[in-house]
Amino acid sequence: MANANKRDYYEVLGVQKGAGDDEIKKGYRKLAKQYHPDLNPGDKTAEEKMKEVNEAYEVLSNPDKKSRYDQFGHAGVDPSYGGGGFSGGFSGGFGGMGGFDDISEIFGNIFGGGFTSSSRSRNPNAPRRGADISAQTEIDFLDAVNGKSVQIKYNRAEPCPDCNGSGSSDGNSQTCPDCKGTGTVKVTQRTPFGVISSESACPKCGGKGKIIASPCRKCNGSGRVTVPKTLNVDIPAGIDNGQTIQIAGKGAAGVNNGPYGDLHIRVSVRPDPIFERDGFDIHTEMPITYSQAVLGDELTVPTVDGNVKYKIPEGTQSGTIFRLRSKGIKRLNRSDRGDHYVHVIVEIPAGLNTKQKEALSAFESTLTDQNYKQRTSFYDKIKRFFKGN
Repeated sequence: MANANKRDYYEVLGVQKGAGDDEIKKGYRKLAKQYHPDLNPGDKTAEEKMKEVNEAYEVLSNPDKKSRYDQFGHAGVDPSYGGGGFSGGFSGGFGGMGGFDDISEIFGNIFGGGFTSSSRSRNPNAPRRGADISAQTEIDFLDAVNGKSVQIKYNRAEPCPDCNGSGSSDGNSQTCPDCKGTGTVKVTQRTPFGVISSESACPKCGGKGKIIASPCRKCNGSGRVTVPKTLNVDIPAGIDNGQTIQIAGKGAAGVNNGPYGDLHIRVSVRPDPIFERDGFDIHTEMPITYSQAVLGDELTVPTVDGNVKYKIPEGTQSGTIFRLRSKGIKRLNRSDRGDHYVHVIVEIPAGLNTKQKEALSAFESTLTDQNYKQRTSFYDKIKRFFKGN
């Protein structure tokens, strides 16, 4: 099997099994900087590594997929294993039972009444809304900032075109003789606690209340077929990782001419090696040289709108944060934007040769305490501390 050759997704991202969202995101960002195609032009190995990293992040950043992966491994998120992994849940609300109506009838018989069931009044042929469908798309950071049109491919149930959704090849059906058209039958069991009664779907008609003598060959009498769909969806500017877009009427077809369900598209946003999002603000760490920090300089700062010029003053300290107003992310359904914060990191030169060291020592000898205000203040505090003790 193909999955046998896949590496563990936690191992791919370099994090411990069961790592949290922050660790997973940090691991991805580190590897994205290392293997991103824009930083490794023409390097096929880096390209394959980036694909592997993206695949691992796509699963581990999605809570549902991560849960299935932790439980079942690659099989839990492989589409070849039952349409996209394992799915669970309860059809009624109490495991395999039919829901509260069945529970109430059981306890009503055990304890001599007090519970009533309304399930007998349900019409199995009444229109029912179709199921909602979940899909996912993954986009780059800048696409989330600016918005993008994406193509979503998914499968949904639709009325069978051969029988127009009736399930019958000739359009004829008859009332089920076992359930008399109700779609349910009553099952009674005698136990040491008394007689327990419950209702379940009629096995003869499958809960439909009617029997089709000549089932449609295309849909095997179900009246529905699975159809692949392609939909162009506009992702709004400013959407964040994990947010969901709901598109009404694009889910599965309803039963008995009921309305279609909705399509829910979960958007995953790949972290960017340069920009980091915080709400609608953006943060960037920007290294500068020792000379730039001392003398001041005009920096070229990358933003989501392109490069901008920004002048830093003389004596800029490492860790100083500069604010670029309205250069952040557009707020959803609004015209205003967040800000862009530039965190300046002064890089201390390393690997100096003898001549450079001598020049730096000569320069250092010309400086006084007035040039080092923070250091001078720190040592003054120490002197006052020991003097007071």
